[in-house]
Amino acid sequence: MTKTEKAYKNLNFLNSPAARTVRILCEYEEPRQRLQEQNVQDTIVVYGSARTQPGSLYYEEARELSRRLTEWSVNTEEGRYLICTGGGPGIMEACNRGASEVEGGRSLGLGISLPFEEKVNIYVPEALAFEFHYFFMRKYWFMYLAKAAIFMPGGFGTLDEMFEALTLRQTGKVTKPMPTVMYGAKFWGEVLNLQALVDHGTISAKDLELVHLSDSVDDAFEYLTSELVANGHKRA
Repeated sequence: MTKTEKAYKNLNFLNSPAARTVRILCEYEEPRQRLQEQNVQDTIVVYGSARTQPGSLYYEEARELSRRLTEWSVNTEEGRYLICTGGGPGIMEACNRGASEVEGGRSLGLGISLPFEEKVNIYVPEALAFEFHYFFMRKYWFMYLAKAAIFMPGGFGTLDEMFEALTLRQTGKVTKPMPTVMYGAKFWGEVLNLQALVDHGTISAKDLELVHLSDSVDDAFEYLTSELVANGHKRA
């Protein structure tokens, strides 16, 4: 009698196009279970370039801002907010590193399998380190948990994530309050001209209120913490 493999143990099948829906569900359910076990419900998501080097201005300011937000969260009744990044190097590493420098500080790393990027950086605790195959499932977990977002200088990926987040809020698909900071006035001023979109009539002037432009750790920290306190426990 021939012994056959159960379908859920058949790696050839699980890695085939036919099982794509199964893999997608896994990238929803496994993180959900693990986040529930770790009591993670609310995050401050930080996006930014993987190419930013330690010691550079934006690396160190991202590290300091994340450290201060984590310290605020750990030492106040607002302690439920965890820094969340894409888990890679550069700005992501800086933010996970800043969170790790606080006693009791934890942070998330939602990694993505890429041929040119390392695994989740060393500053993310193992229990909160994830690696996704599908960008859209990773984006889901970024947005679902986020109660605030920070966009540091970055490239195509950061721009993609920023415009998706702004579109979801502009169209009302995300209804929860989500204070959003664009950090680095000089960088964003050179890269984007959002006022031009208003001038050409493709967005409304009120849409510019979806973002807060910041150029200092103090300003970004004060804006985010005051907004998070004001918003309290409001959820999506």
